[in-house]
Amino acid sequence: MGISITATYDVYTLKVEHGIFKNFCYIIIDKVTRMTAIVDPAWELDKIEQRLLQINASVAAVLLTHTHFDHVNLVPELEKRYRPRVYLSREEAESSGYYFGNQVLLEDNQSFYLGQTLISCLLTPGHSEGSMCYLLEDCLFTGDTVFIEGCGFAEAQTGAAGRLYNSIQKIKQNVGQTVLIYPGHSFGKAPGYPLSYLLENNIYFLLETKEHFVQFRTRKGQKGIFRFQ
Repeated sequence: MGISITATYDVYTLKVEHGIFKNFCYIIIDKVTRMTAIVDPAWELDKIEQRLLQINASVAAVLLTHTHFDHVNLVPELEKRYRPRVYLSREEAESSGYYFGNQVLLEDNQSFYLGQTLISCLLTPGHSEGSMCYLLEDCLFTGDTVFIEGCGFAEAQTGAAGRLYNSIQKIKQNVGQTVLIYPGHSFGKAPGYPLSYLLENNIYFLLETKEHFVQFRTRKGQKGIFRFQ
């Protein structure tokens, strides 16, 4: 597993923690321009800034998959220090009321560049109203839409689990099987497994009908939903 040597970017994975929360945030750096983005910055600013210093990078952009606090809590501090553009879906901003700093509100299937690196946006609602995945040449940053081992919980909204099913089908239809998956949390598997692994091992990718998916995702007595590793 690994990013192609021909890719225009490098990815650095950071595990950040606070209490029971263990998140993954990611630094993307364009190889040519050195323009840098952070995906879902959370919890440990010092750890993030140490890595930025090691790779001689300054933050030009923040990519938010959704606006739950454990994915956005460092945005105010980063905005204050670096004045980055903050990217998130329009649906997420409007549904959550999250408006902050130098925002860029994104639409489904919109693309933009980080230096010479193309980033495409897939709107994947279900875990939140406007969850968005970011697709690069070899990588998909999924936030809490999907994990290597499962998928995010569906918020207590009518039809949320059904929307999450639709979003997983969208990923299956639009993302190549060799693309590496970088989620917001882990339940044991490290980030960076190819989509082909999820297609064979993640039960939420194996459930074929929306009815079965919704029944399983919303079943009672689920345990360990925050048992991050």
